[in-house]
Amino acid sequence: MPHIDVEMKALQDKLLEMWDLVEYQLAGGREALLNQDVVLAEKIMKLGRKVNRYDIKIDRQCENFIALFNPLAVDLRQVLASLKINNNLERIGDTAEGISRIVTKLKEPIPQELLDATRTSEMYEKALFMFSSTRKVFLSSNTAEARLILKQDKLLNKIYRQSDKVLAKYLREHPEQIEVGLHLYNLIKKLERVGDQTTNIAEEIIFYRDAKVVRHRVKKKKKGS
Repeated sequence: MPHIDVEMKALQDKLLEMWDLVEYQLAGGREALLNQDVVLAEKIMKLGRKVNRYDIKIDRQCENFIALFNPLAVDLRQVLASLKINNNLERIGDTAEGISRIVTKLKEPIPQELLDATRTSEMYEKALFMFSSTRKVFLSSNTAEARLILKQDKLLNKIYRQSDKVLAKYLREHPEQIEVGLHLYNLIKKLERVGDQTTNIAEEIIFYRDAKVVRHRVKKKKKGS
């Protein structure tokens, strides 16, 4: 195997290791939230240091790859995509830490009726599914599947846009739950951010495989809008 391929595989293997770690953080955050497991939440927060070490290591691998091989075309796109995917994985790890930090601040579990009303559990499941799907797409280089992930983010955005009204109505009826409601709104914002960051990863996979930039897409307005 040519040396350039060996180094590229080493880079991708390290990226996948980081991916698995961040997915554990994200899934663990959900478990900690539903079970109000402060011990698990604190463990997830501590893993942030390990994620940061991966971030630095992968950045250096990308820089060394470019300096050593001066890659062109698909190889250059792949290493540039890896840089940006690495950055988004680190941000998702930070967001997972933030979710776990919310769990440690809760004095009581979030009422199930409030989780249901705001569709928070549904939102978390979709965010996890999207994140897991991007890893599969990264391995398969299936850009058609990557484009489907972009569409799935619409659900997270819809839930986020509706959450403030739902929460306001609930808190008017249950003013004693104001602190819990504020923590939940912060959590919902973080899940919406995970959707955006996962979408960024899917866009980088499309860029790497199809040489197409799909960021900052301008949507055509419908007639009469």
